[in-house]
Amino acid sequence: MPSSDRRGRLAAAVLVPTVVALLAACSGTAGGPSPTSTTPGSTVAPVADGVARVSIDLVSGSAGDECRLSHTTAKAGPVTFTVANSSATGITEVELVQGQRIVGEKENLAPGLAAVTFTSTLTGGTYAVVCPGATTESVPFTVSGTAPASSGSDAAALLAAGSKTYGEYAATTLADMVTAVQHLRSAVDSGDVAAAKRQYALARPFYEKVESDVAGFVLPGRSATDNAGNLDYLLDMRASNLDPKVGWSGFHAIERDLWQSGRITATTKRYAAGLTVDVTRLVALAKSLTYKPEDLANGAAGLLEEVQTNKIKGEEELYSHLDLVDFAANVEGAEQAFANLEPGLKAIDPTLTQQVSERFTAVTDALEGYRDAKQPGGYERYTAAVKAKDAAALSAVVQSLQEPLSKIAEKVATA
Repeated sequence: MPSSDRRGRLAAAVLVPTVVALLAACSGTAGGPSPTSTTPGSTVAPVADGVARVSIDLVSGSAGDECRLSHTTAKAGPVTFTVANSSATGITEVELVQGQRIVGEKENLAPGLAAVTFTSTLTGGTYAVVCPGATTESVPFTVSGTAPASSGSDAAALLAAGSKTYGEYAATTLADMVTAVQHLRSAVDSGDVAAAKRQYALARPFYEKVESDVAGFVLPGRSATDNAGNLDYLLDMRASNLDPKVGWSGFHAIERDLWQSGRITATTKRYAAGLTVDVTRLVALAKSLTYKPEDLANGAAGLLEEVQTNKIKGEEELYSHLDLVDFAANVEGAEQAFANLEPGLKAIDPTLTQQVSERFTAVTDALEGYRDAKQPGGYERYTAAVKAKDAAALSAVVQSLQEPLSKIAEKVATA
């Protein structure tokens, strides 16, 4: 989930107007980029195996944190950006932006962590690499030529069909979220705390399944510099990223009231009414989304990063401790994306396909051990004791999936 001021700084850097459609593109890999100047005019990014490669290094310089690109131009086609944070404490994310759209990004870039990648198929035009918090936040990036058309291969056709089917899954999930949130609102309005807790746990997974697809829409007529217009913020803000100018709303405001105070007040009812309005707006805006195969691959990796950075740490559901419910939803969303790529990917690399499939099974098997039908959402509460005992093992099994999953985006982008 974005930080509270993330969209504001991004908009200030690249003048993003009203609607920003974010198809999250995040994945993990080993290795790191070599730092170079951010000055435009670097040589064209080298191409290997049909993919142009650009390194981005985040470093602490004498004048402040810097975002250094190995190259600032590339030929049209698939481009893989490898991002490493060597020492920049003030930069936690990198976005690739064109016009109104963020076409790729990487978040949670803590200094010293392993380098990560995202892959986007780019056509000729002017882009910007945006590093909020850097001394120079927006670095121009130019792409020349036109991205090649689909190869017409059987694999490409299967991947295109899978991307279309995934779009239908995402649309259905969002529609189901509206219904679930309406049920949550009805339970809150009734004043029944126990019923509201059950409905909260049923509503949460829908957003977590597709968050990487929709976390970036800004309400029409609102400024992207204002969190009051950022739907992801309004729906999913936490205490740790609360903007005092906007106040609290969304899922976690309701969560706090239900589990911390154990009371439903007029304010709780206002939160539930606002959440209903906002998810309805999100669904309407999300109808504009279309998907490429690499979007599915990048999004799946992004959902697993949500698990590693928030759920396993117990930071998402601070009051209810329903983090394992969200964990399972992130994994399900990622697995759906992979499943729709699987027929085409199998034609490209059957060994990698089998490896990813087996490791998804290992993650879901690990989650099965936490099933508890007596708890809202059907999973054991992720208390401090559970986290202390099991967090490392859960993190390890997710990491074992992230490594092969990170290889998929390049493969499907070049099919």
